[in-house]
Amino acid sequence: MSNGTSSGRRPVGVRIAGTGSALPARSLTNTDLERLMETSDEWIVQRTGIRSRRIIDRSKGESTSQLAGEALKAALADAHLSPTDLDLVIVATMTAEMSCPASASLVVNHIGAGQCGAFDLTAACSGFVYGLNIAHDLIRGGAYRTVGLVGADTLSNLMDYSNAGRSTAIIFGDAAGAVVLKATDDTSKGVIAQAMHSDGPGWKEIYVPRCVQDFPEGVAPDESKYEHVQMNGASVFKFAVGTFPKLIEETLAKANVKPSDVDMYVCHQSNQRILTAARERFGLAEDKLYINIDRYGNTVAASVPLCFDELKKSGRIREGAKVMFVAFGGGLTWGSSLWQL
Repeated sequence: MSNGTSSGRRPVGVRIAGTGSALPARSLTNTDLERLMETSDEWIVQRTGIRSRRIIDRSKGESTSQLAGEALKAALADAHLSPTDLDLVIVATMTAEMSCPASASLVVNHIGAGQCGAFDLTAACSGFVYGLNIAHDLIRGGAYRTVGLVGADTLSNLMDYSNAGRSTAIIFGDAAGAVVLKATDDTSKGVIAQAMHSDGPGWKEIYVPRCVQDFPEGVAPDESKYEHVQMNGASVFKFAVGTFPKLIEETLAKANVKPSDVDMYVCHQSNQRILTAARERFGLAEDKLYINIDRYGNTVAASVPLCFDELKKSGRIREGAKVMFVAFGGGLTWGSSLWQL
C-alpha cells in the first residue's frame, strides 16, 4: 500500500483493473407508479424511455453505503485484488446517509479495507466522471497506486411518490457501480482527454431544500418540499440537449480524434431521447452508445459505472478500446473522461 506521498518516480499509466455493480432487490415499474400517482406507462416511456427502476428497502439493510460497498467488493473480485490492496476509496454520491462520516469511510469499514484514505465527492450525476479524472491523476502523479472509485445514489429517499412529486419520481432509481483503478508500467493506458465544467447560477434548476433559505429567489418556500428533489424539467432538458454534444465535441478536439475513433460512449442515463439525439448527431452506430435507462431509470452517480460494468461483463468493452465517459447533472455540472483502456 502507498503511503500517499509521491516518490519521484516517472509517470505511470493507469488501467481500469476491475468493475462491479450492485442493485436493490425491489423493482418499481411504471405500472406500480400508476397505483401511486396519476401517470401511465405510455406517458413515462414516451418522455423518458424508462420502464422500471430499482429502489432500496431500508428494512433489509439497503442504503447508499451498503450498495457502494457491494459494488466495490465486486470490482475488487473482478480485479483479483483484496480490500487491503486499496490505497484510497472515493465515493461519488449526493445521497450519503449522514453528513459525517463520509460514505467512503462506511465503505472502507464494510469491505475491510484497513486504513486507506477515504472521501466523498459530490457532483450529482457528474460525480463518477469527475472522480475518474481525479483518481486517474492521483495515480499518474505517483501518489497512489490502487484506487477504488464508486458511484452510488439512492434518490428514492428524496422522492415524493404522490401526484405532487410525479415529475421527478418517475425518473430516478437506486444503484451503485464501481471500478478499481491501478497503476501500470504501460504509459499508453489512461486518460487521453478530459473536461469538467459547472454553471453555478444554474443550481436552482435541480436542488434539495432543507430549510426556508434553500429556495431560490422567486420560489415560495414550502415545507412539504423539504428533503425532496426539486427540478425544473424543461430547463434541465434544454441544458442537457445543448451541453451533451458540445462536451463530446470538446473532448474529441482535445484528443484530436474523430467520433468514429471512439469504440464506446458510456453516457449518463438521464433521458433516452437525449441519448438517441446525440448518437444521431455524431453518426454513431447504435451499438456505440449504450442505453440501459429503460431498466434502471436515472441512477445519478451510479449511472455511468453501472453501464460500464454491464458492457464489460457482456464483452462489449475490452482492453485496448477507446472509451469516452460523459455525464451532466445538478450543480449544474458536466464532465468527460476519454480513456485508452
